[in-house]
Amino acid sequence: MESTKQSRLIDFLQEELAIPAESIAVALRRSERSQALLPMLLWQYGLVTLEQLDQIFDWLEMA
Repeated sequence: MESTKQSRLIDFLQEELAIPAESIAVALRRSERSQALLPMLLWQYGLVTLEQLDQIFDWLEMA
């Protein structure tokens, strides 16, 4: 994911979904190691709900 889009995604996660920066940082570290998508890692680690995951993918489609 390009860095500008990722930065906007992180802003969305923090501002719209109130995901703590620490949770995002954990998922980002894992995504670098595993090449997994950030939204999926947030969900797999229980950091977002399934509803929030849907909102994230909706946002990604529009971005």
